Amino acid sequence: MKPEVVHRLHRHFEDYVHDAGGVEFWYARDLQVLLGYKEWRNFSKVVEKARESCQNAKHDISDHFVDVNKMVPLGSGSEREIADIMLTRYACYLIAQNGDPRKEEIAFVLPPEEDLKKLERRVRSQEKHLADSTGRLAGNTEGQEGED
Repeated sequence: MKPEVVHRLHRHFEDYVHDAGGVEFWYARDLQVLLGYKEWRNFSKVVEKARESCQNAKHDISDHFVDVNKMVPLGSGSEREIADIMLTRYACYLIAQNGDPRKEEIAFVLPPEEDLKKLERRVRSQEKHLADSTGRLAGNTEGQEGED
C-alpha cells in the first residue's frame, strides 16, 4: 500500500475519535464510511460478526459496543433520530477483521501480529480503567441512598 494512502487513512481514523470520561471511542456510522461501506445494512452485518468475535474472545460486549441514538440533520433543516454504536478501538479492529478484505480501507486497519499484542494490552488496560471507574461510581452512590 502506498505511504500516502496509509497516512491519509490513519489520519482520518484518528480524526473521528471521541472521548467519554477518558475512554476513546468511535461512532459506527463514521467507521462505516471510513471502511468504505456505502450502506448501513451491509455494515451492520459486519458489526454483528465483530460482536460475536468479541464474545468468543471472552470480552464483555457491552464494554466495546454501546448502542446509542443520535440526531442527524435532514435536508429540510429538521432532524431525525438514528441508531448508532459507540465503539472502542478494539471493537473497530474486530469490525475491520470481520469486514471485506478486498477493501483497501480494511487492509489498512489490520495490524501486524506484534501490533495485535499491543492492542490486546491496551484493551485490558481500558477494561481495568472502566471497571475501576464503575466501582468508584457505585461506591459514591451507595452512601447516598439513606440520606433523605
